[in-house]
Amino acid sequence: MNDSPGWASPGSAPSDGKETAIPRPSEPQDGSGPTGQWSPEQPPPGQWSPPSNPGSGPGTRPPAPGWGGGPRRQGWAGPPPAAKPGVIPLRPLSLGEILDGSVSALRAHWRTALGFSLAVSVITQIAVILMQRYLLPEPTSVDPNATGAEALRQATDSARSTLISLAPATLVTMIATLFTASIITVVISRSVLGRPTTLSDAWAEARPRILPLLGLTVLVPLIMAAIMAVGIGPGLLLGSGAGAALAFLGFAAACVAMLWLNVSFALAAPALMLERQSIVAALRRSAKLVRGAWWRTFGVLALTWLLTFLLTFLVSIPFGIIAVIVDGTDVSEFLNGTAPSFGWSFLIVTGIGEVIVSTLIYPFVAGVMALLYVDQRIRREALDLDLARAAGLPGYGADTPRS
Repeated sequence: MNDSPGWASPGSAPSDGKETAIPRPSEPQDGSGPTGQWSPEQPPPGQWSPPSNPGSGPGTRPPAPGWGGGPRRQGWAGPPPAAKPGVIPLRPLSLGEILDGSVSALRAHWRTALGFSLAVSVITQIAVILMQRYLLPEPTSVDPNATGAEALRQATDSARSTLISLAPATLVTMIATLFTASIITVVISRSVLGRPTTLSDAWAEARPRILPLLGLTVLVPLIMAAIMAVGIGPGLLLGSGAGAALAFLGFAAACVAMLWLNVSFALAAPALMLERQSIVAALRRSAKLVRGAWWRTFGVLALTWLLTFLLTFLVSIPFGIIAVIVDGTDVSEFLNGTAPSFGWSFLIVTGIGEVIVSTLIYPFVAGVMALLYVDQRIRREALDLDLARAAGLPGYGADTPRS
């Protein structure tokens, strides 16, 4: 059971155990006599005649507009607009409404969302810069003229050095993304209901779910790594040409399986945060919500990843060029395969660019995930009615039937 109104899973809905609402005739206003009886005074038989044509007799009042005469409207009036207590209308959302809702929530709560994201990004980037400067080994130089076994050895050493260099930064970034996602998910849940929120309130609600969210963040990559190991392991153990072909096929199959699972588990973090689910239950919940809408979910995620890539490219490239100019790094070092040695000025300028990108991307992606979760629950479980009740909108009482 979730304590937050409107976010309880269907199994713990407030209407469980209640009789389904069935329309019944109303009781008499004065409380006298049973319902469903005719009035004792009836018109005399044989005196009824069909109504005359409007305007056919003298002194007849002209018909009201829209009822047999006068100007008519073209067609029936459309359905009333959906209620919108917060940043999104309470109905199934389009792709544009999901993206716009995330931006609108960040704009409405910029002190909480962007302020927290900026603080996390600055701390993360300082840690990454210090690790790059003092802890990580120097990049391995590659001789472009090497051939045969020597070229293969250099490529292997370079790949291993790159993985070692990326591992600490990836771990720090993962933790930063986790904290930002926990706060932004709470902010989005309040924004949907039109409720204000502060950083202290969001942190108080998100703090009990940090450790389960950390476990979820670690478990999903481990699942992906296990799938990749199963895919390419037999081919690597077999060796020879046939082993290489088997490893390639296993790699392709593992990539397909990883993509399918990544999309299926995309809504696990919002389910874990808002429904107070366990890690395994959150994964199952996400798979259930995505089932039947995998391609739509993949399309929303793909467009989100594309937008984040474009933003990263537009910000990182100018800051990278400025960093090279300020640091005085020779461009030829990038071309002849020699590992360039970057100074403090290069790391600081590129770090500023990374802070700007992270401050904007972390909350935007977390907001899209949360709203995609809300959209799927509206489509599958009529969550819009529960949210409207939680927001206190008129006409959405406890007896309103679910669609």
